[in-house]
Amino acid sequence: MFVEVIKYLSVYLISMVKFFGGPVTGISLGLSYIETVLLTMAGMMTSVVIFSLIGNVASQWLSRRRKSRQKPIFCAKNRRIVRVWKRFGVSGVAFLTPILLTPIFGTIVAALLGAPRRHIYMHMLWSSLFWSLTLTFMVFEFGHLASRFF
Repeated sequence: MFVEVIKYLSVYLISMVKFFGGPVTGISLGLSYIETVLLTMAGMMTSVVIFSLIGNVASQWLSRRRKSRQKPIFCAKNRRIVRVWKRFGVSGVAFLTPILLTPIFGTIVAALLGAPRRHIYMHMLWSSLFWSLTLTFMVFEFGHLASRFF
C-alpha cells in the first residue's frame, strides 16, 4: 500500500513541475494508462491553481530578478511567447504549456498577460487532458523503442 502511494505521488509531483515527466515516470513505475493520465493531469492542474493565485507575486519576483541580473526584457523566447499570445490568446499559451513551457511558467505567463483565472483554468484543463492522453499513449506504445537506442 505504501509503495503504491509513493508511485502515485512521484507521478503527481513530477507532473507539477515538468509535464512530460509524468507519463515517463508512470510507465517506468508500472502504473496503468488511466492512472498515469489522471495523475499527470492532476499534477499540472495543481500547479495551475497555485501559480494562478500567486501569479502577480511571481511576476514581480521575476521582474526584480531580471533587473538584478541586468537581462533584457525582450529576448527571443519572450518575443515568441508574446507573438503566440497576440495570435492565439490564452488558448495558445495553454496548448503550448505542457510541451514547450512548464505548467508553472505557462500559468505565470497567462496570468502576467492578463488572462482571467477562469479562462486560465478552463484552457489549461483541456490542454492537460489532451496532452496527458497523447503523451501517455505515446510513451506506453512507443516507450519500448527507446530502450533499443539507449
